[in-house]
Amino acid sequence: MLRLSDGVRAKLEELAQGVEEGLLPAWIFNDPDLFELEKERIFSRSWVYLAHESEIPKPGDYVLRYILNNPYIVVRGEDGQVRAFLDMCRHRGMRVCRAEAGNASHFRCPFHGWTYRNDGALVGVPAEREAFAGDLRKEEWGLVPLPRLEAFDGLLFGNLDPGAPSLEEWLGEIRWYLELITKRSPAGLEVLGPPQRWVVPTDWKLALETFISDSYHTLMTHRSLIELGIAPKDAKYAMYGEQIHVPGKGHGAMVVGAPPGAQLPPFWGYPEEMMERARASYPTKEQWEVAKETRILLITLFPNFSIHNPIRRPDHKYPRPVPMLTFRVWHPLGPGRIEIFSWGLVEKDAPEWFKEKARHSYLRFFGSSGTFEQDDTEIWSHVAQNAASTQGGRVRLYYRMGLHLAPDPNWPGPGVAYGLNFTDANLRNFHRRYLEMLLA
Repeated sequence: MLRLSDGVRAKLEELAQGVEEGLLPAWIFNDPDLFELEKERIFSRSWVYLAHESEIPKPGDYVLRYILNNPYIVVRGEDGQVRAFLDMCRHRGMRVCRAEAGNASHFRCPFHGWTYRNDGALVGVPAEREAFAGDLRKEEWGLVPLPRLEAFDGLLFGNLDPGAPSLEEWLGEIRWYLELITKRSPAGLEVLGPPQRWVVPTDWKLALETFISDSYHTLMTHRSLIELGIAPKDAKYAMYGEQIHVPGKGHGAMVVGAPPGAQLPPFWGYPEEMMERARASYPTKEQWEVAKETRILLITLFPNFSIHNPIRRPDHKYPRPVPMLTFRVWHPLGPGRIEIFSWGLVEKDAPEWFKEKARHSYLRFFGSSGTFEQDDTEIWSHVAQNAASTQGGRVRLYYRMGLHLAPDPNWPGPGVAYGLNFTDANLRNFHRRYLEMLLA
């Protein structure tokens, strides 16, 4: 385990005080010492989102995904089972998979030709008899499996810690909100192509904050979209909802309805037949009652996986808003540097015309060239720059919004809910969990 220097201990004490006071030190968004600690105590112990099962539907289908700087081949074997292996030959350590996605029955190392079946078994060694004279036991030299791989409704998560709690335990009560997405259709979800990926000079926590709690930023950051008529006319539209967090887990959700007086279609604007399928598919009546009034839903799972499901008009010609769904991983590359993995998804049994509209809506607003995305990443990069500056890093930032609010006793879902979305409650909960893991 990483030994803490006096300087790092002092930083953690400052952070602990800041979490309790709702006044966080800015340096947490770009600090090399903290990043090393995050690698060891956050990302080496947490369940990290890797892929959706619809990305690898057939035997042999695979994708390359990453936990920290470790590449993993997530592959469906000939027996239909999904497995994940470190992309590293057991002979000299070369990568055995050279593409980000594809279909393969075997993976062959280009260095010396050791060949592995897609269930990880070593099955081919060139000149085995002459070179190893019967000394090599191939059954002991298969690809190294990811210590833990589990799924929730088609969402695949990996964990580097073999002693980690189960994925189900890790998720806890946030599963109720995940099911608002995953149970909307009995057919489940499918991805709309491979993930878009781009690098942003910012901190993974800063990007995540926007998706777990910061509806307040829409007033200013996305104001141009309000003026263009792309977002609702009421600039405070993201305020009208509930903000929910799961104590002790770090997860959070925001459930936003239509602003007062706004004429928005029910249930995200889904076609009538999809709405009826959802009504029958949801596990509980309470989930249907919440979902039918929702127009924007954001869910973030600790540590770095977010879901965004708003309604938007796919273009200026189409008269109705269409729901778009994106999954995204805030993949840490280094202090003040992340790679964003972003997927568009849709219900598998949706009509083809609807899938196309949902794809357009995703690309226009939240893909790598999306208008909302451009607004956010520009802001995030400057915050991270300031956080690393000699003076800016010393500034304490205000996380006390909504301290006057009391939990909503009438909210039908689990977790701690507040009836106003302009609050930092989810952020304070996230950073408590973050600090707890850093100190553990």
